[in-house]
Amino acid sequence: MDVAVLGCGYVGLELGRQLAADGHGVVGVRRSASGLAAVREAGFDAVAADVTSDDDLAAVPDVDAVVFAASSGGRGADAAREVYVDGLRTAVEHFGGREDAPARFVYTSSTGVYGDHGGDWVDEETPLDPTTAKTEVLAEAERVCRERAPEYGMAPTVVRFAGLYGPDRYRLTRYLEGPVTEGYLNMIRREDAAGVVRFALEAAVGDEVLLAVDDEPVSKWAFADYLADECGVDRPEKRTVAERLAEGDLSEAAERRLRTSKRCSNDRLRALGYEFAYPTYREGYRDAVEAFRRGEYK
Repeated sequence: MDVAVLGCGYVGLELGRQLAADGHGVVGVRRSASGLAAVREAGFDAVAADVTSDDDLAAVPDVDAVVFAASSGGRGADAAREVYVDGLRTAVEHFGGREDAPARFVYTSSTGVYGDHGGDWVDEETPLDPTTAKTEVLAEAERVCRERAPEYGMAPTVVRFAGLYGPDRYRLTRYLEGPVTEGYLNMIRREDAAGVVRFALEAAVGDEVLLAVDDEPVSKWAFADYLADECGVDRPEKRTVAERLAEGDLSEAAERRLRTSKRCSNDRLRALGYEFAYPTYREGYRDAVEAFRRGEYK
């Protein structure tokens, strides 16, 4: 199977490594010279293209599957719409319009599309209720993928990532130093985030939505205390949501995120047969904790 990974960044590079290790052909698509160098360093082909440009995408060879993993780089809702909605639509129409169109199209979304559920469980059947302009864009992009891809004969799959962590993104000191505001964390380590997409491709999962989250949502307070205990430092200061909001220094979007609480279920993913390399944060943070205890954590 030949796969094009559009926006081959943090997860995309790991996905490419896994696919290549399984004998698949991989093309990583990035815009910047540094991004293209990272793709080559990861061991697979790199193509320079902007996912929002139909002309640029012509440089990508024919493939059996496309993974749209582009990022708007943390910018606002307008930039997010340009990438996630306009760019996604451009990619679907471009690859779907080829004489030898891909059979599959995967879009990587976010669990942020659920909004607030007061700490209750959510799964793939839970109605979406995005609470910020950016998560509204992500929900719209999901609709574009699931509605437009089949029009070109491509089977669409939406993979909703929980909070990503892993090498270079542990944010360990943030939790050790505190203060830590209450709420739930839904997480997945990078290797498993990529693994879920690889699994969806190799298992030929059809028109499907998958929640990519590990086995154990955890309260931020419990998580911070666990890390502190494992690292051999004092447990950090805690704050309630009300206490954090009372400080009055958050943007409206940040306040909405802070009020959002849910626990994400991976039952569907488990039922399909995916096996986690890092089933909980305990396994996922082990190397970071060990590095901290050796004085080598950066």
